[in-house]
Amino acid sequence: MTSTAPMLTEDRAATAAPRAGLAPEDVAALQAVREHPCVSVLMTTSRARRMAPAATQRLRRLTAQAAERLRAEDPTGAHADVLARLDDLLVEAVHGPTSEAIALYASPTTARVLRLPLPVADRVVVDPTFATRDLVRCLHRAPRHVVLVLAADQARLFEEVGGVLAPARSSRFPLSAERHRQLTHRPQAQEEAARRFLRDVDRALGAHLALHPAPLVLVGAERLLADFRARSENLARLAGTVTGSLATAPLAELRQRIRPVVDGYLHSRQQEALELLARRTGEDRVVTGVPSAWLAARYERPEMLVVEESSTYPARLSPDGDLLTPATDVEHPDVIDDAVDELIELVLARGGWVALADEGTLAEQEGVALTLRQAPRRW
Repeated sequence: MTSTAPMLTEDRAATAAPRAGLAPEDVAALQAVREHPCVSVLMTTSRARRMAPAATQRLRRLTAQAAERLRAEDPTGAHADVLARLDDLLVEAVHGPTSEAIALYASPTTARVLRLPLPVADRVVVDPTFATRDLVRCLHRAPRHVVLVLAADQARLFEEVGGVLAPARSSRFPLSAERHRQLTHRPQAQEEAARRFLRDVDRALGAHLALHPAPLVLVGAERLLADFRARSENLARLAGTVTGSLATAPLAELRQRIRPVVDGYLHSRQQEALELLARRTGEDRVVTGVPSAWLAARYERPEMLVVEESSTYPARLSPDGDLLTPATDVEHPDVIDDAVDELIELVLARGGWVALADEGTLAEQEGVALTLRQAPRRW
C-alpha cells in the first residue's frame, strides 16, 4: 500500500499553502460575538509561506485605519484593549503563511486571524458585530466536501475545508484490499474479493459521513467508479466524479481536478435557490430589498435569503431594531458598515439558509430577496 507521507510532503512544498482551512464553526463563533467595538480587517493576499512585503504594508495601512477610527470614536483610550489585540493580530498575520485572503477580528473578548480561500474587497469594518459575509461566501463558494479516491488495491479519504485539501480525520482510512486478496488464491474468487473490498469502503465512508455530513466527490478509474456506485448506499450528496488513476497524485493536482466538479455542484445550488425564489414569488412569500427583508426576518419565519455577492448597504438602525435607513457616512459610529452582513447573520440565527448569487442576478429584487416559510402577515 502506498504511504501518505511522501505525497503530503511533496504537496506542502509545491503549494506553500497553510494547512488550516476555514471551518463553519469559525464563522459561527464570530457571528455569536455581540459587543462594541468589533473590528474586522479584510484583505486580499496570495499563497505564500510568509506574507509578502507589499502585502504587509497594505495590511499595516488597514490596521492603522482601524486604530484611527477607534481613537476618533473614543479619545479617552477606552478601546486600548482592542487596539492591543489588533497589534498582536497584525504581528501574527505578517509572520505567518497566506492564502487568497486574510481576515483579522478583534474585540474586547475576541482575537482571531483567518486565512480565506477566496479574494475579498480590502476594507475595515467597526461595528457591534464582526463582518462575516466574506466568510459565509467562502463557505458557500468553497464548501467543505469529502473526496474518496479509489484504486483497485486501496481507498483513501480526503476533506477539503476552506480551500485546503488534506487526509480526512478517520481511523478507517486509508483502506487496503490486501486483506481480501489474502483470503483466497483462486483466480475465480478475485472478483468476489474486489466486491467485498468495495463494501468495506462503503461502510467506512458511511460511518464518516454520518459524523461529518458533506457533499462527496468520487475519484478513480471509470469501471471501478461504476462498480462502486452500483453498490454504494452513501451517494445521496454525490457532487460528481473525476475519472483517472490519481491514487498517488499530489494533493495540488488532485484539488485541481476536483475543482470543476465542485464548481458545477455550486452552480446547481445557485440555480436551486433561484428556482425556489421563483416558486415563492408566485406564492406571495418573498420580500425584497434590505430594509424590508430585515423587518421580515425579525418577525416572520425566514426560509432562504439569496444575496448578490457584491451587495452592500450601509445603514442606521432605529432604536427598536426594526427599521434600517440608508447612510452615506460609513465611518460614523452610529452607522452599520454593511447591513447585508447583519441580515445574513439574522437569517441564519432564525433557522434560514443563505445562498449567494452572481452579480446582476437579482436586479429586480434590489440585490436581496428573502423567502418565507409562510405568507407574511399584513401590518
